[in-house]
Amino acid sequence: MKNLKDIRLYLLDMDGTLYLDNDLFDGVTDFLAHVKKIGGKYMFLTNNSSKSVQKYIEKLHSLGIESVASDFLTSTDATILYLKKKSYNKIYAFGTTSFKEQLHSAGLPITDTLCDGIDCLCMGFDTELTFKKLEDACILLGRGVDYIATNPDWVCPTYYGSVPDCGSVSEMLYNATRRRPVFIGKPEPTMALLAMEKTGYKPENTALIGDRVYTDIACGVNAGVCSVFVLSGEGTMEDVEKSGVKPDLIYNNIKEIYEEIL
Repeated sequence: MKNLKDIRLYLLDMDGTLYLDNDLFDGVTDFLAHVKKIGGKYMFLTNNSSKSVQKYIEKLHSLGIESVASDFLTSTDATILYLKKKSYNKIYAFGTTSFKEQLHSAGLPITDTLCDGIDCLCMGFDTELTFKKLEDACILLGRGVDYIATNPDWVCPTYYGSVPDCGSVSEMLYNATRRRPVFIGKPEPTMALLAMEKTGYKPENTALIGDRVYTDIACGVNAGVCSVFVLSGEGTMEDVEKSGVKPDLIYNNIKEIYEEIL
């Protein structure tokens, strides 16, 4: 059984792990302060591609947590790295205005208009979803273009329950087109590996904390780091029991983790 005594790099999911909507969970600020006190490092990893890093900085600031851009890695970051390794002529960006701006700023040839020459459909978590986007996607998938999606999450948690995330929309498109995307974010290990590369920490000194077994915990397992499951968001113990992916440690919330590492 792994423990947290050797951990110095904490990779933290946000929605459902640190907060829910605008409610910061108890113990989060104490936990973050303690990691800094012991000379450790934390980074925020999220599959939510609907917001830019700047929006997350503003979000955390509103909750009393100061952060800078280098504290974050998102599924959009990982997707951009993936797309840059390709040689697409034109990418249809299916997502929020913020998502499209990030892809454009990275120098990728994007469009949000159905036209000739598109050879890739790239989909993010779209809180600005319209039927026109779904129709465009079906047309493009029927043409046989490459199909990329930032993350496979079924839902995004809110204070009132859950809303459909990128995985649910991609499943809807599958029912219409029989095409499924290549998913880039968690559970793929890319973000965790990038975080360790950026900070210089090794897998044995790294832990990933999250509230979803099929994305967060699977990402930690795939990256070879300690995986810590919290029950403060979407995931339940039933998910652990049913899944072939098992976390190394399970806690009710971040406050319990803080009390443990004290």
